Amino acid sequence: MGQHRRQRSRRRRLLAPWLFTALSAVVVAVAVTGTHGLNLSDTTAAGKVARSAKSAAVPAPTGTSTAAPVPAVAPAPTGTPTAGATPSPTSTPLPTSTPSPTSTPSPAATPDTRTVSLGTTAAAPVGDRESDTVGALFSGSVAAGNHFCTASVLHSATGNLLLTAAHCLGSADGVTFAPGYRDGNAPFGTWQVTAVHTTTGWSQKGDVDEDFAILETAPSNGRKVEDVVGGNHLGTDESFGATVQLYGYPAGSETPSLCTNTTTQESAYQRVIQCPSYPSGTSGGPWINTATGDVVGAIGGFQQGGDTDDTSYSAYFDHTIADLYAQVEASAS
Repeated sequence: MGQHRRQRSRRRRLLAPWLFTALSAVVVAVAVTGTHGLNLSDTTAAGKVARSAKSAAVPAPTGTSTAAPVPAVAPAPTGTPTAGATPSPTSTPLPTSTPSPTSTPSPAATPDTRTVSLGTTAAAPVGDRESDTVGALFSGSVAAGNHFCTASVLHSATGNLLLTAAHCLGSADGVTFAPGYRDGNAPFGTWQVTAVHTTTGWSQKGDVDEDFAILETAPSNGRKVEDVVGGNHLGTDESFGATVQLYGYPAGSETPSLCTNTTTQESAYQRVIQCPSYPSGTSGGPWINTATGDVVGAIGGFQQGGDTDDTSYSAYFDHTIADLYAQVEASAS
């Protein structure tokens, strides 16, 4: 279900008859497995969380709150670009419209009265509605030095969904979200992650173009996370040239970083942005469009977010994440 097709360039070569027969058998076998579907089950059994360029120490999927973060081996996706390589764009045309993935319209964007210097990074403001929706993911207790990735609250009818990068975690065990976290304090409380949802393109092949995950959380003291801090609407098919607010929790800092800059197109399904000082730990950080208020990306994708601190990537948000979102929302209601 939810399948889609993305064209890949192909080169024809003359094959010896015996080789043609062998390859034909392989093609039939691969076709049976299917590609680019959606996987809506909790991936608790997927094993340890992946460590990447922009994910920090990772949670041990043991379900114990006292377990120390345990690094794991990142998935070995087929066709994943190697570090330093630039994926070749396909002939897929850029989207020309901005459809909404849900029936709930995005609120009108609130004019940003702050003085913004494009391409500079500073601490995110305290008490800002948008900043409050962004938080850190923890393995075990919520304490200084124990966060490993970034997530943000995703608006939904269920009020309990988060957005992050798929490479950040393969299990919900022992993972806690603290929105607005600063200097060892969780001002709004904490929420336990109960399920991790990704596409089969990611879970089966590690497709960097589908490096995003939607997380479910349990109520905390009877309150849903969105009821407390609000949530960001999902934006799909938005321009590659959008100006966004980029948030992230560096592993070596207890304060979230914020940078505003204009994104560009890295490849057919990848955005790129130049923002200094986004090291490990910032994976999963949201890209929030300053014009619409929609979240249009999450640090991840190519090079699992970027091999350098000053360049970050995101998988492009199109119908693939919109379909995943709609089905997760339906299953969580």
